[in-house]
Amino acid sequence: MIIQNYIEKISKCSKPAEGVTRLPFTKEHKSANNLLKQWMSEAGLKISLDAAGTLIGKYVSPKKNAKTLLIGSHQDSGYNSGKYDGIMGVILPILALKELKKKKIILPYNVEILAFADEEGVRFPTALMGPRSLAGTFNKKDLKLKDKNNISIEQALKSFGCNPLKINSLKRNKKDLLGFFEVHIEQGPVLESKNLAVGIVNGISGISRFKLEIEGYASHAGTTPMHLRKDSLAATAEVINAVENLAKKNKNFLATMASIENKPNSVNAIPAKSLSFVECRSVDDKKRKKVEKDISKKIGLICKKRGLKFNLNKTYDQSAVSCDKKMMSKLKKSFQNLKLNPFVLMSGATHDASAMSDLCPISMLFVRSQKGLSHNPKEFTIEKDMQIAVKVIEKFLINFN
Repeated sequence: MIIQNYIEKISKCSKPAEGVTRLPFTKEHKSANNLLKQWMSEAGLKISLDAAGTLIGKYVSPKKNAKTLLIGSHQDSGYNSGKYDGIMGVILPILALKELKKKKIILPYNVEILAFADEEGVRFPTALMGPRSLAGTFNKKDLKLKDKNNISIEQALKSFGCNPLKINSLKRNKKDLLGFFEVHIEQGPVLESKNLAVGIVNGISGISRFKLEIEGYASHAGTTPMHLRKDSLAATAEVINAVENLAKKNKNFLATMASIENKPNSVNAIPAKSLSFVECRSVDDKKRKKVEKDISKKIGLICKKRGLKFNLNKTYDQSAVSCDKKMMSKLKKSFQNLKLNPFVLMSGATHDASAMSDLCPISMLFVRSQKGLSHNPKEFTIEKDMQIAVKVIEKFLINFN
């Protein structure tokens, strides 16, 4: 079993361009689903497509009234993206179940492999429709949202053979479920820096974003002395440095400033108005809120010192998600069975598991990303690491009894 062959084959289900471009409810998505159906069949799974476009491969336990463990990730990509993000987390569990079938290992619970249609939120101005439908948090109003070609989600679903009117009926009963497990490339450099193939995720970061506007006034760059300037961009630069320093002082906290706009943005004029965005991430929401206040206070001090006005408005807030301790312990046992270091790390990115946490307990397995690259045609995970991940999944499924 050479896993790279599966990855390479499904990566061809893409628009002809550098990297992978596979958007939801497109012919590329359909081609990918056809391959996944073939591989699911080889693993002995029963196949179906739900109203939200999620492809499901089900292992049915012979045990009566068995509960179900959900495992999955997303099939879609961004534009000119990598071969592993999302789709690897569908392929590896299929291969793990195929191995268990070969070994004639029977599980006392059902398993559903879920290939979600849309996690990236690239085609439509929303995301995570599949997991949100299962969790009962999908807003039917979103069906009217349109892509750049004026095609609505509702129209796209219908053309894909789905019935959007049945989305509300997809909500699962928590009592029937054991949890949700997602396998994903790390998309970062931590595992590589530790020389580890795989890691156990303890939580998914909460995210907050702020729009920062700093206002001074424009004047001539050649005639205004330095001490008399009201330079909005210089203040923004000072804020960027302050935010970076605050982030470095706080463990398990990340902060980024980007997307700067500047007016008048002329080579010979002092900047009068600068717009930027501050993003904060942490698995600890209390810490995130505290550092947010520290950042706001620091911005106020910088602008006061410079005699500038500022507005700082929150534009987005997403709570952190903790992985289930019981599921993590089963995963840890699987690592120990294979004599692997059960290294624990956080996820700074949002995943399908984030939305599934509204339904049931979640856990995640990260697989090493070469050079930490993701959302990039050069995204790469070596064969050996994926083989190790499949073995971990096998042990996890056995230990989950």
